Formats: sequence, structure tokens, C-alpha cells
Amino acid sequence: MTHTLRIAVSGPDRTGLVAALTGRLFDLGAELADTSFATLGQAAEFTLVCDLPDAISADDVRQDLAGLPALAGYSLWVGPFDLPEEAGVGSTITHRLLLAGGNRPGLVARLAEVFGEFGAGIVRLDSNRLSDGKTQRYLIRFEINLPDDREMACLATIKNTAEDLGLTFSFERL
Repeated sequence: MTHTLRIAVSGPDRTGLVAALTGRLFDLGAELADTSFATLGQAAEFTLVCDLPDAISADDVRQDLAGLPALAGYSLWVGPFDLPEEAGVGSTITHRLLLAGGNRPGLVARLAEVFGEFGAGIVRLDSNRLSDGKTQRYLIRFEINLPDDREMACLATIKNTAEDLGLTFSFERL
């Protein structure tokens, strides 16, 4: 039998983090399910869900991973994952949206409210602050699940919101 764990690490962005962590989990007999890796400034976060043999406890995994030199200085969390591993209907990505432009405080909150009004779920969200030394530019990517019957109205509202804020907007329907 197996049990499912969620593992999350965060710390300085260093080459080899993903290889060290997933390699050790492979050695322990883990089978990966969903994974997510991101850099946040000069930091990195890696979160994953995996199945492990019942003979290997969450504490065993935590102690083993904490001993990896590649994870020195990282925050490590290991615990049970009690929710279904299979993605629900609302986690299918139907659209990718890209907004870019100058700083607009509250933009993500405003867009998230629009998605909620149209029954769209945010599946993934990434934003980056880019600087050329003189100006800052923001890039925001949403991957959403948008009901077909609300698509046109939602995208038009997002487009209008972006234009009001002086942002560029593009989308891709998947």
C-alpha cells in the first residue's frame, strides 16, 4: 500500500534543487503526482504531491530530505496530503491570459474579482516585476478555467479593465 504526502521547500534559488529533491524521492520509491516550481526574486519554491510506500513515514522523508546538502538553508515541510490527487473539473485550463504594463496596485485583486463574477477559476497565476534599471514593468499570467457560456463577457471585461489601467492584454483559448 501507499500513502500520499505533500512536500514543500523554499529557500535561495540554486541550481540542482529539483534534481536533488526528485532524485532522492525516486530513491525512496516515491511516485510524483502534481508538482510546482517557481522562482520568486532570488528565492525558489518547490511543492509536490507524491505517493510513497506505507513503510516510509512522513517523518522518515522529512529527516532524509533535511540531510541533503542541496537543501541546506531551505525551509522544508512534509505532511499528509488528504485531498484527492486527481484534478477536478474546475482545474482544466481553458484560457491563458497575459497582461503587461506599469505598476497598478490592486490589479491582481481586481482581476480575480472579475473572474469570480463570471464563474472563472484561477488554475495558475504568475506575476513578474521586470526592471531595466530605469523603469519597472509588470507581467501577469493567468491560466483559468472559464465556462464557455461566459467566455465573451468575461474576456471583454478583462480587456476593458486592462485598457482602463493602461495595460496590454492578450489571451489564448486552449
